[in-house]
Amino acid sequence: MIRKAHITDIKAIHQLLQIYGDTGELLPRPISQLYDHVRDFFVFTDGSGRVTGCCALQFCWEDLAEIRSLAVMPENIRNGIGSKLIREALAEAKLFTIKRIFTLTYKPEFFKKFGFNLIDRSELPLKIWADCILCVKFPDCDETAMMKKIG
Repeated sequence: MIRKAHITDIKAIHQLLQIYGDTGELLPRPISQLYDHVRDFFVFTDGSGRVTGCCALQFCWEDLAEIRSLAVMPENIRNGIGSKLIREALAEAKLFTIKRIFTLTYKPEFFKKFGFNLIDRSELPLKIWADCILCVKFPDCDETAMMKKIG
């Protein structure tokens, strides 16, 4: 089941993101930042209510949003959870009349399935780089920038 995250999901989201943060596949986020951005998150829960996936849609500008913090429990990868979370985020973006969505990813082939195209990072507004300063890879980012136009 996919739903908007509840405040009580934050610890589970943090643990999930930490799995991929520890391997360098995802930018880890401090738990305090997750509480600040709880409204950005969708979660996928299993039959017992356990969070097995998450994805955030963060608004950046009047017509621009970012899909970030997409993660699925390792034992649930390839079960379609990531795809369902992306579709949910795209649907919400349309509700808010967002025209462009970007992501920074190590999985460009996954995002290509949803109509995202490769772009040069220089096409993104400077505002989005504030989080990058926290990254251990800054300023040598090796993520792929992608954009999808919608609406």
